[in-house]
Amino acid sequence: MDWILLAELSANGVFVGLMYALVSLGIVLIYKTSGTANLAQGAIAMTGGYVTWALATLIGLPIWLAIPAALVAMFGFGLLMERIALRRMIGQPVIMTIMLTLGVEIMLRGLLPGVFGAAVKRLDIGMPQQPLFVGDLLINRATLIGGSISLLLIVLSLLFFNSRFGVVMRAVADDQTASWSVGIRVERAIAVAWGLAAVSATAAGVLWGSTQGIDWSLSLLLIKALAIAILGGLDSIPGVLVAGVIVGVAESLATGVLDPLVGGGSRDVVAAVIILVTLLLKPHGLFGRHHIERV
Repeated sequence: MDWILLAELSANGVFVGLMYALVSLGIVLIYKTSGTANLAQGAIAMTGGYVTWALATLIGLPIWLAIPAALVAMFGFGLLMERIALRRMIGQPVIMTIMLTLGVEIMLRGLLPGVFGAAVKRLDIGMPQQPLFVGDLLINRATLIGGSISLLLIVLSLLFFNSRFGVVMRAVADDQTASWSVGIRVERAIAVAWGLAAVSATAAGVLWGSTQGIDWSLSLLLIKALAIAILGGLDSIPGVLVAGVIVGVAESLATGVLDPLVGGGSRDVVAAVIILVTLLLKPHGLFGRHHIERV
């Protein structure tokens, strides 16, 4: 067995997994605050990529200005989506809210390529594409940078949840009724969670778009993000980091080890297998909390 190859696949898988985890972060933020599973996160990442490309290419903003502008615009998009669509679902069964987010995912997946064209859009944010040699290991420089940025943003989200407003959001997640009773504006906390989820998705969309281009396929990041959120625990941000690394390394090893044996395509099965096995064996994930209700 070529241990150098396995080490190389694992190292690259870590950084790819961190980029997946940045998409999953939005799912966890929303679930922590509102208890709703957001199935629109993949299409929101795609939308953020398209918005960044449009600001840089169609409007002509420099990329260093287009990215912050896109993040601000997508934060507003998240607030608007929560206010117009999700808030109307208060009092409805949870499954209806989940189906609404899935409907948004499907709508955006068809709308954006229809508006901007189905061809892959190139987004150059200045990340070098040349590989990096670390001893005998060949590291993809673009995923190294993208994974490092993703790690930084996820760590910042952890710090945010320890801030004053972060504590408010955690209180809302623990008990919305009690939060209302002490004067916390629950709707605002949930809206901010949707805005931050859109920001994390946009950052991931920009990073992935710079490496593979921007088209409808960016929305397929939802599958990877769901696998990470379920494995790590839907209400655990540290779980996002750990599960992201696991999923990324598993996919990378499947590509390098299993593909030569089965003829390819094993990478696309990894996320589905992780979702299935986690739900069967450990439904709350590695770090998710068990919700116990007194009867």
